[in-house]
Amino acid sequence: MGTELLTPLDLAFWHLESDAHPMHLGALAVFSPAPAPAPGVTAEAVVELLGTRAAAIPRLRMRVRDVLLPVGGAAWSADADFDVYRHVQRVQLPADEADAGDDGFMAGATRLAGELMEQPLERGLPPWQMYVISGAGNGPFAVLVKLHHALADGMRAVAIGAGIFDEIASVGARARSGAGSRRVRPVPPRSWMPGPRQVAGFALGRIEDLSRAFGVGASVVRASRLDLRGAPSLAATSSGTRRLATADLDAEAVRRIRRFAGGTTNDVLIGVVAGALRRWMLERGEQLPGADPRALVPVSRRRPGAGAAHGNRLSAYLLGLPVSESDPWQRLRAVRTAMDRNKAAGPLRGAGAVAVLADQLPSLAHRFGAPLAGSAARMLFDVLVTSVPLPRSALSLGGCPLRAVYPMAPLARGQSLAIALATYGGQVQIGLVADGKAVPDLERLARCAEDELRELLALLPIVRPSRRS
Repeated sequence: MGTELLTPLDLAFWHLESDAHPMHLGALAVFSPAPAPAPGVTAEAVVELLGTRAAAIPRLRMRVRDVLLPVGGAAWSADADFDVYRHVQRVQLPADEADAGDDGFMAGATRLAGELMEQPLERGLPPWQMYVISGAGNGPFAVLVKLHHALADGMRAVAIGAGIFDEIASVGARARSGAGSRRVRPVPPRSWMPGPRQVAGFALGRIEDLSRAFGVGASVVRASRLDLRGAPSLAATSSGTRRLATADLDAEAVRRIRRFAGGTTNDVLIGVVAGALRRWMLERGEQLPGADPRALVPVSRRRPGAGAAHGNRLSAYLLGLPVSESDPWQRLRAVRTAMDRNKAAGPLRGAGAVAVLADQLPSLAHRFGAPLAGSAARMLFDVLVTSVPLPRSALSLGGCPLRAVYPMAPLARGQSLAIALATYGGQVQIGLVADGKAVPDLERLARCAEDELRELLALLPIVRPSRRS
């Protein structure tokens, strides 16, 4: 893989980062021991296996370097000193957590993953990290994956991370083996010094981009709030700490509710999030906000089959989470109405299209304007709620079945909570990321999400099968 310029949106994510606001996304993948009679797999063997497979993924060998043109830009280039074991490491849980059964292991792995998510990725290296979190012996283990948002959006992160699994790595190995028998044509070196036609084309492209940016920017500005008063639990001065929590929802129960309430599965899940936030605020003794908190819901603009070279391809929808509504079904209807309105406007012109705006701006604007843009996030939204698509087939690592995957989103500056959801193995798995000092009771919010789904399920009318004549 040769040198490749960062797209404007990738560059925005790269420059938005600070020590207190690392811009990596991640996932905590939990594995069960290999079923008998397969031999147990040690943590050291998992580290070795992960290292071998990660090293075979070209994208994970790339680092970011500054370039002269475009001014303020940066490019991906191969790391000549790449050492995969600077990126793949083992972390062992303390004995009291490692020996406390599955629940104790999960609690310990989640706590430790929160501490590891606090740490920014080293910027001089390829911006990713994997940690094998294990207890003693050959029990369950977890793999925490951290990828900088400049490296991948949610869909691209899944495509990159999938290469570590047995089923996908074996396909990739066969493909590489077949490619090795074919003649590979050399690629001539590419110069970043533009010729006259390139300069003219670049200038015309900038004019067109700025024209599009003006239209998108107008809708973003119209959606901005000057009054930042909202839910105290969703806004915080960053402490630089991170706390994680997880929740599991039955995917079939979600589908049953969708069939009754209408809309999409994602509408139901956003409704569950709204209900969980309401429960959580009331349990904390917190007064419900006068204006419903606003959620930013990312939307992928990636075309099927698009390669990794396309970088982040995102827009977003913006909607109020109806936490002030006491009726669960009315909350679902409100979410569905808001999402229908967003879809009618489209992801390129809606109020949440701040990522599209970022993709239209020149490199220099991101280099110097990122701190200001990061501080403005609170003017647009209060919480990120994102869904990450996962493969539907069963996956394993070293013969150990994948039990669950909890996705994790980065926190915007001035915000204390981000929520990510993924469906795997008949469960919707929720990863909650919070500022550790602002939200010390994050586990309570996770339980509120599970309670909200149970209440919706209990309120479903009983449909008895009709008798056959």
